[in-house]
Amino acid sequence: MSARVRTAPHRSGARIAVDGLHDLGQVAVRNVPGTREDAERLLRADSAPELDTAFEQAMAHDPLARWAINHGMYVMGVDTHRAFSASYLDYTLADGIAERIRCPTLVCDAEEDMFFQGRPEQLYEHLTCPKTFMEFTTEEGAGAHCRPGAMRLSIVRICDWLDDTPAAAA
Repeated sequence: MSARVRTAPHRSGARIAVDGLHDLGQVAVRNVPGTREDAERLLRADSAPELDTAFEQAMAHDPLARWAINHGMYVMGVDTHRAFSASYLDYTLADGIAERIRCPTLVCDAEEDMFFQGRPEQLYEHLTCPKTFMEFTTEEGAGAHCRPGAMRLSIVRICDWLDDTPAAAA
């Protein structure tokens, strides 16, 4: 997913949204009290000690939160927990961006994704281009976020989609 796609999103032969997300900012603000605008203001503030304390408490009591936040800080290249969440605010296909995509698009989802549950469906609903929704299930070992139990299956199904998608082969 591109941060605030501003270029013509129709130049690709095909797009693949693995754990497709319409608006990553929704994930960033879901545990911050108040409106989205309030949450964004707090996440981007120079100082927000109460929010910083909330991050610390969540990480102290939840190993999954600790891993996700620390890993996210590394991936996003930021130094604080709050900056990590704030970085998510810039990754969105909202405000009509998803609707501008014209090439065939594959939106993937994992049945039991603990991070992005329901988000791929949201992206799929906003797309107006030729689109395919591909769910990976727990039964086939691919139901978790990023399908770590069935990477080969995931790659094969995605490559099969590419092979069967005329614009992707062009």
